[in-house]
Amino acid sequence: MPPEPDLHSNLIEYSVSELSFSLKRTVEDAYGHVRLRGEISGFRGQHASGHAYFTLKDEKACIDAVCWRSTFGKLKFKPEEGLEVIATGKVTTYPGRSKYQIVIEQLEPAGLGALMALLEERKRKLAEEGLFDEAHKKPLPFLPRVIGVVTSPTGAVIRDILHRLEDRFPSHVLLWPCRVQGDTCAQEVSAAIEAFNAMDGAGLMPRPDLIIVARGGGSLEDLWGFNEEAVVRAAFASNIPLISAVGHETDWTLIDLVADYRAPTPTGAAERAVPVRADLLLQVSGFGVRMGGVLRSALGGHRNRFLAASRGIPKPSAILALPRQHFDSVSGRLGRGTHSHVQRARSLFANQAMRLPKLSQLITAPRHRFDATARMLAPALAANAQKHRGRFDRAAQLRPHLLAGRALQARERLTRLDRQAARGLRAEIALKRRRLEEQSKLLVSLGPQNVLARGFALVRDEAGQVVRKAAGVRPGTALDLQFADGHLGATAGQPVLDPTEPGKPAPKRPAPSKQSQTKQRPPKSASEKPLARAEKPPAKQGKLL
Repeated sequence: MPPEPDLHSNLIEYSVSELSFSLKRTVEDAYGHVRLRGEISGFRGQHASGHAYFTLKDEKACIDAVCWRSTFGKLKFKPEEGLEVIATGKVTTYPGRSKYQIVIEQLEPAGLGALMALLEERKRKLAEEGLFDEAHKKPLPFLPRVIGVVTSPTGAVIRDILHRLEDRFPSHVLLWPCRVQGDTCAQEVSAAIEAFNAMDGAGLMPRPDLIIVARGGGSLEDLWGFNEEAVVRAAFASNIPLISAVGHETDWTLIDLVADYRAPTPTGAAERAVPVRADLLLQVSGFGVRMGGVLRSALGGHRNRFLAASRGIPKPSAILALPRQHFDSVSGRLGRGTHSHVQRARSLFANQAMRLPKLSQLITAPRHRFDATARMLAPALAANAQKHRGRFDRAAQLRPHLLAGRALQARERLTRLDRQAARGLRAEIALKRRRLEEQSKLLVSLGPQNVLARGFALVRDEAGQVVRKAAGVRPGTALDLQFADGHLGATAGQPVLDPTEPGKPAPKRPAPSKQSQTKQRPPKSASEKPLARAEKPPAKQGKLL
């Protein structure tokens, strides 16, 4: 409802609040959303409430700016002192201070020059802190078992890395998916690096030995997430060696400066991460060939030195020849020297014996002294024995329990020794029995009965002697053939070959007569009687040809 006009004036009367809110509605209706270009001034970070307050200015004017907490977290570029930006938002007033201001909804740098200026300023700040020093860079592992890759799961970068690793040296790859462009890029990349470092390898997921942060090429705005301070500090704090492969070869970001190695492309990062397996196999094979050659050369050198040294050492016979000759010479003189020494000693002894007084004169005086001493010694011995006997009796009366204890110990020891002797005797008897059984088995296996059982025969003549050669048997001699199951009688005929001329046919022998057949020879001893039961009738006896 509009205010009532004053009757004494043509002007409308407003209260302060009415005028302030009227101006607020007018400004908001007139301008609405605007894009405002200016330089940030007076920015001191977020307020305790999360909102941000600063001023946008140019050469001639300034305007207050406010960014609410809900909007500040979504900004792609955070406000920084002295940065020229383009702010998009609503123009409004603040009635409590009678000020007009812009409520920022979107903020972006004012052109590429502003981004480069911000990048150079951030680079200078981080360099002063030492984040880009070469002393902090870690060496890359020669052959990592597990490689962690931080990139987009749907881009061509991960396929290029996997393809190159498969060609060079297949490895275990862990992919941490994240956005590589946009408002949340820096937050997700830094969180992925920290998550890889937080792994301990105790669970199902192994801890990477190397991290690759990769992205394809793009403009400065597209790669800006890898220039954020959070990403740079996460890469600097990584305990795992890190390779940066962001953009193409001409693209540089701050993570390239802090990384342990900067690869020009994601494919180059995969090539630097692992060696070529075929080259390694060829190198190892070459090392093996070289080592074999060195070993053969070393063995040949040692063999030559050994042979040279052995030629310089005399033979044992040559070393002992001179001592052996000296020993033979000395041993030959020893007998003669001993004999002459004994003769000289005998002569010297005879001369000394002739000069000695008679034996009876030498013994008389010592005998008198001995008799006197014996007469004095007998009472002393008796007194001493009586003294020791009394001491023994007293000791026996005072310490009978000690004697009983010693006797008990001696009895226990005797019992123990008796048991040990019995065990030892039984063990010795068992050992002798086993040896006897083994000898018995050996005797049976090597005895003639086993030989006969294999098809051989034992030939004896009429005298019972064993016949070993056919040449010593005359034709017509009665023979006894012993087999495994009995004896057979036989008559010797002519030998098949002439023993005097081997290989010459023997002369024809006459046909044996009926009288040449002999009866079976009875067993010659009691040991042969069990075999006689296996003999065959005389009608089946044959002749030995």
